[in-house]
Amino acid sequence: MVISNQPANPRGTRRQLLTGAASLGAITLLTVRPATAVPTTSPESGKAMTSDTPVPRGAQDFDFFVGNWTTEHRQLRHRLAGDTEWLEFSGTVSMRKILAGFGNIDEGEIRSPRGIYTGVTLRLFDPSAGTWSIYWLDSRNPAIDTPMVGRFEDGVGLFYADETFEGKPIRVRFIWTPVSAGECRWEQAFSPDGGTSWETNWIMKHTRA
Repeated sequence: MVISNQPANPRGTRRQLLTGAASLGAITLLTVRPATAVPTTSPESGKAMTSDTPVPRGAQDFDFFVGNWTTEHRQLRHRLAGDTEWLEFSGTVSMRKILAGFGNIDEGEIRSPRGIYTGVTLRLFDPSAGTWSIYWLDSRNPAIDTPMVGRFEDGVGLFYADETFEGKPIRVRFIWTPVSAGECRWEQAFSPDGGTSWETNWIMKHTRA
């Protein structure tokens, strides 16, 4: 199969905040002291929080994804081009909680026909806003993306960011759907018109290993 060139970032765009060794330092910094800092006091009571203090309800949103998974990928070959051809390939991912439950991190292998690479997702929970910030990095060009921000409502997670694709502004959307204890689904879509219309360009079906 002849594969056309595609942006290295799965979102199709990347703001080069940090590269190379600097990116590795950024991951360490985010893991120890996230952009949305874990408070030392409870936002509800003002009392000091300890490792034994229950985390807010929203901080458990991604608990369904803890563990090891195999992944079936479907990726649109060309984005925002009216394309209908999909690439299908496999992968694996392993997720664990960090920061006393206020964050989680996963790492996986993506076996794309364009090349095998490793991806990392870092998710941080803001207890005051009840929202998650989701950061993506991968081994092909290590750097930190603009975070996707959102929350779960009625059991479905919706996350958004404003980005650019091929020099034009777009809106990006992630949808997380827990299906069962052993299955969940992630989708990515782009909107070239501020969210009026959406084109889904990547679907991952995760099955518990």
